[in-house]
Amino acid sequence: MNKLKAEELYYYMVLGRKFEYAAKEHYMTGEISGFLHLDIGQEALSVGAMKAFDHGDVFTTYREHVMALARGIEPKAVMAELFGKKAGVSEGRGGSMHLFDPSHFFYGGDAIVGGHLPNAVGCAYARKFQGSEHGVMAVFGDGATNGGAFFESLNIASAWKLPVLFLCENNGWAIGTSIDRVAPFHEQHKKAKPYMPTMEVDGMDAVAVYDTIKEAQKYIEEGHGPIFVEAYTCRYEGHSMSDAATYRSPQEMEICKAKDPIERMKGFLKELFGVDDDYLAKVEERAQKAVDEAVEFASQSPEPDPTELYDHVFCKECANVVS
Repeated sequence: MNKLKAEELYYYMVLGRKFEYAAKEHYMTGEISGFLHLDIGQEALSVGAMKAFDHGDVFTTYREHVMALARGIEPKAVMAELFGKKAGVSEGRGGSMHLFDPSHFFYGGDAIVGGHLPNAVGCAYARKFQGSEHGVMAVFGDGATNGGAFFESLNIASAWKLPVLFLCENNGWAIGTSIDRVAPFHEQHKKAKPYMPTMEVDGMDAVAVYDTIKEAQKYIEEGHGPIFVEAYTCRYEGHSMSDAATYRSPQEMEICKAKDPIERMKGFLKELFGVDDDYLAKVEERAQKAVDEAVEFASQSPEPDPTELYDHVFCKECANVVS
């Protein structure tokens, strides 16, 4: 990895964490409502994967703020969506859980756990049918691997050799349920082994994630069919803002935070490229400025017009074929 790419990863990781802290703050003040799932602690995975999978379609879970930013969606548009404003990336219709932007090939925030996996497989089928050189990446949590849609998606993708990169972010918890209570093993890639090749990566290491996803992307684009990547990571917050995460021990959190992805990336930049503390401070300032501007933009943006409530609900083009 060259210096420019490493610096880019670091900036978006810092931006993502500051964005999430700002979202948490404004949720507490009531300016953001509904559900809010924070990605604090998982920035290496979210940024590394998005920057590596730099073309093709991306389907994600509802913990997708940092992924959306890393994909190139403007912080102002993402924050405005969290505020439920017209200027939001989904025009205030989706909020935190539905950051949808076809212009960035980003189909993020399915509220149904694992519900986006069949959609991703269908998109990969379309890509292959159209002769596209690009593929599809589907990001999901370890909890989704216990659902029927997960196995159905693996089966079809494998049987039809579709260009799908299945990326499992295994943070060990499905809401408040430990993966060890609902699966016979901690490593969820074992479920995919009968269907396709699998890879494992330290999800707290942005460089390792980037390199692994690049390798997996190359595999699907060469026409070999799907591949499964499992990234072991750790979120610092509860499942959502309504979850105090009291079921997690102080010892577990201490182990998690000792692997902090941003601190690890700082060390990488210093050791390999000789960046100094002055540079790191400037990155922090730049990221904070972007977040402050996003919050100001969101707070000043207009609400959606109530008359638009039913827009995009029914297919007008289908009117003649519906009895």
